[in-house]
Amino acid sequence: MTSATGDSLEPIERASRDELAALQLARLKWSLRHAYDNVAFYRAKCVAVGVHPDELRQLDDLARFPFTTKDDLRQSYPYAHLAVPLKDVVRMHASSGTTGKASAVGYSRADIETWSHLMARSIRAAGGGPNDIIHVAYGYGLFTGGLGAHYGGETLGATVIPVSGGQTERQVQLIVDFKPTIIMVTPSYLLVIADEMEHQGVDPRSTSLRLGVLGAEPWSERMRSEVEARLGIDALDIYGLSELMGPGVAQECRETKDGLHIWEDHFYPEIVAPESGVVLADGDAGEIVFTSLTKEATPVIRYRTRDLTRLLPGTARPMRRMAKVHARSDDMLIIRGVNLFPSQIEELILRDTRFASVYLIEVRREHHLDVLTVQTELKPGVTGDTAARSLAHSIKSLTGISAEVRLMASGSIARSAGKAKRVNDLRPKD
Repeated sequence: MTSATGDSLEPIERASRDELAALQLARLKWSLRHAYDNVAFYRAKCVAVGVHPDELRQLDDLARFPFTTKDDLRQSYPYAHLAVPLKDVVRMHASSGTTGKASAVGYSRADIETWSHLMARSIRAAGGGPNDIIHVAYGYGLFTGGLGAHYGGETLGATVIPVSGGQTERQVQLIVDFKPTIIMVTPSYLLVIADEMEHQGVDPRSTSLRLGVLGAEPWSERMRSEVEARLGIDALDIYGLSELMGPGVAQECRETKDGLHIWEDHFYPEIVAPESGVVLADGDAGEIVFTSLTKEATPVIRYRTRDLTRLLPGTARPMRRMAKVHARSDDMLIIRGVNLFPSQIEELILRDTRFASVYLIEVRREHHLDVLTVQTELKPGVTGDTAARSLAHSIKSLTGISAEVRLMASGSIARSAGKAKRVNDLRPKD
């Protein structure tokens, strides 16, 4: 089985913490200056709190600089946050937002090369190599997963099969026919593929697959055990955010499977208290914040991910690890790899005059896949299922997620004088 050896690692993957910190400081100074000089909203934020890039003299000084939030990127949609001329942007990706307005991310040619390189590094850290055949079942398009995995595999020198998501029967056929050795997919969908294999009379443990690089949604050690047992593969976690780059920000290494090594030569991590934003010590649980060190088109400074985790010392690599994300500090749901905010559903309901302004979102897991149900009520005197079908269509159009809309009896959804409970997440937690 292919695995990374000391000789195959890049020099930075073997560097001392002092060598890494010196590189980070130099790149951080450049990134801060680049964002300050070329991104108006970030320069205004710095001016408002009285800090300037020249004041960053050591890594700890970063704590004095303002955060960037998802809302900052939404407000600057689609191009106001670019730090290079549009003619130098070779690609745009986007993620969902709380209202229909996405957060867009631009890439220069150098950004694409960096992303491809880091994805290749990630696949190699997971145990892949140039002799592998990679079945990519992440979605292609504005979502960063498919193209990130695709370019990373090609950069590694592997053979890439760009299947994308869906068409589960065909997924099985292609795995049987092309005999890939690595699959890159969400862990929940991989179990659906395993179900379809069994339905077709194919033993999931008998295929050519030996490795799964799985991400785009939180998953537990219990799910890792189920994936590995059912398919007879090693299952490794990959982490990323479209606002930062896409997948390939951090990767679990096959040698240890003990958390995701952050590629700290390109992304500087901090852990902060979710309420106060105060920087916490390594090992403390909090929200992970990232600063890009090399991004040209869309630099991000102290980006609030809302993902709750811990920073841990390096093991297989000197770069620090992040523990598996165990929760979020906001109300965002991740459903089949797609980000969904309850406020998106609320906006659609409030926009349609046939509905009362109450709703309850329920998420459960059936046959390894997340199922979304929206309960709402019609206003008195309004009848018929047309409104339900219309709302389901609007949810699918806005988020890309199929939802069942249930019309409840008037007054049956609980009202509250305080903060109403809008989400009932019934998915297993471990």
